[in-house]
Amino acid sequence: MAPYLESWDPRELASCGEQLAPVLARFGPAALRLVLGAAVARPAQVAPVLLPVRGAVAAGVMADALLRLKSVRQVARSWFARHGVAGALLLVPAAVGKAGRERTAAEHALRLVAAQQGAQALTAEVAQRYGEPAAAVVADALESDPLETALPAKLPELPSWLRTEVLPQVQLADGSGALPQRAVRHLLTVLQLGKLRDPYPGLALVAPALRADTVRAFCWALLEEWRQVGMPGADSWTLYALGEFGDDDTARQLAPLLSEWPGQNAHQRAVEGLDVLAAIGTDVALMQLQGIAQRVKFKALKARAREKIAEIAESLDLTAEQLGDRLVPDLGLDPDGSTVIDYGARTFTVGFDQELRPYVLDADGKRRKDLPAPGARDDQELAPAERKRFAALKKEARTLFADQSARLEAAMVAERTWSAGEFTDLMVAHPLLGRLVRRLLWTTGTTAFRVAEDRSLTDVRDEPFALPADATVRLAHPLHLAPAELAVWSELFADYEILQPFRQLGRPTPELTEEEAAGHRLRRFEEHTVPTSRILAMTKRGWRRGEPQDAGLEWWFHKPLPNGRHLVVEIQPGIYTGLPNEYDEQTIEAVWLDGTLERYWPNGREYRERLGGLDPVAASEILGELEELTAD
Repeated sequence: MAPYLESWDPRELASCGEQLAPVLARFGPAALRLVLGAAVARPAQVAPVLLPVRGAVAAGVMADALLRLKSVRQVARSWFARHGVAGALLLVPAAVGKAGRERTAAEHALRLVAAQQGAQALTAEVAQRYGEPAAAVVADALESDPLETALPAKLPELPSWLRTEVLPQVQLADGSGALPQRAVRHLLTVLQLGKLRDPYPGLALVAPALRADTVRAFCWALLEEWRQVGMPGADSWTLYALGEFGDDDTARQLAPLLSEWPGQNAHQRAVEGLDVLAAIGTDVALMQLQGIAQRVKFKALKARAREKIAEIAESLDLTAEQLGDRLVPDLGLDPDGSTVIDYGARTFTVGFDQELRPYVLDADGKRRKDLPAPGARDDQELAPAERKRFAALKKEARTLFADQSARLEAAMVAERTWSAGEFTDLMVAHPLLGRLVRRLLWTTGTTAFRVAEDRSLTDVRDEPFALPADATVRLAHPLHLAPAELAVWSELFADYEILQPFRQLGRPTPELTEEEAAGHRLRRFEEHTVPTSRILAMTKRGWRRGEPQDAGLEWWFHKPLPNGRHLVVEIQPGIYTGLPNEYDEQTIEAVWLDGTLERYWPNGREYRERLGGLDPVAASEILGELEELTAD
């Protein structure tokens, strides 16, 4: 394919958008001409592909997008956050050049980077590379009054649907009263002038004067009014306002709405909502974002949520998985995994069993089936609130159990590793996750171990094991253990009546035949007819549905593998994008290992990918999943 990169016209591929990402990943600098040309032709479609690219063309595309392309403005902000001063320096020639759109865009981007990195640091770098005259021009642009330069030629008018009189009052922080209606209108105008994570500068002057809880309620009521009129895109600023003033409760309220909006023909509003959660930025908000990435049923929204998590993780110099470890909620529990429910006259201790099901102990330590209803002698305000907290705790614990079990199983299959410090501090010590950790077998080097009830470590002889400070820890897969050792561990877990959250020690480990290992096809699964619902369920195990083709049909699904490879399954008659259950059954036509997702197929060219080259765990897991798919 490499020889064609120089001959293709970038404009012809500009509509491919993010499909160019794997081309750039595979061919690197050789694909830059193609990708950059496509980005210039269609920045809205191709800009996300440029996130890892630093160069003058990429900087220009991002500066332009930051100023005028709402759909990719957040991508542009991510680009400048990633490349910082080094990226901004590429815009200096435009910023000191002749007046026009390029100069305006460059100045706007330089202000953004100056706000992030510091104006003095930026101008010093400009002076070093371009000289003092250029630095003086840039300094003038940075020192211009943002309250004036950020104003449009004409101030926006409030939308006709907005009735300010029905919005809750915004109280002043000093307790002197509420904003009068005229001031409320000014506040709304300030909100209209801003963009998500790029608010009108005057907002920073206004916000400290407002009582936080009342302005949050005001913004939520504003959102509800916007929803009532169909969420017009021109008024998305009402959603963005939550990113400026929202808190943990806002994130909890917003996330369920975002999960529903794609089904209400509001996919773009849902994507904007993901940016709002990221802008709120608290651990709870990021947990809600991660929940959407894991559980939402709409494929495109789930993919965008994963991208957003990856962007946030990169900004923190973490992987998405490492960020996920740090976002596991503790639900406000004590280090031992318990909490006290206070009814005023009575108190109860709530703890969790190994399946994260709550149990209740009364003041005498007697175990109860459930938390009792508040009585006449209990505090009439405190007790109902505490009972409500317990109900929420049960629900959140059930969700956490399902999410973290799936995440740990995926980590085992991917053979993910943790440092000793991460394992001890983030996993073992966690008040809830630690209970799942204790039900699994772990390994470091050649030594397998488990975590006991008191959080100590023991080996296969059930003797104390000290984890070296420089150790690398991973979940043990049965293929990591000798058969005799696996049998001993299985017996030990049975003796202690440890119920594993997913199949680990008893996991099947199918193997490739010699013929399969030497080729790229898995013919034993071909010509099987399976329920469509089973194929759709494969997405919960890391499989992805194919891109829609003619008439909106998806004719394959695939499992991404290391090194850019994919295990591809062709199906007929295919899955309709909008009506996935239109056909009850699908026939598996072909199953093969490929290094690309180019359209078909296993007989059309010579294949260098061989199944025998897969990691044994990856090969075994694929076979096991396909065996379940095709089982009678």
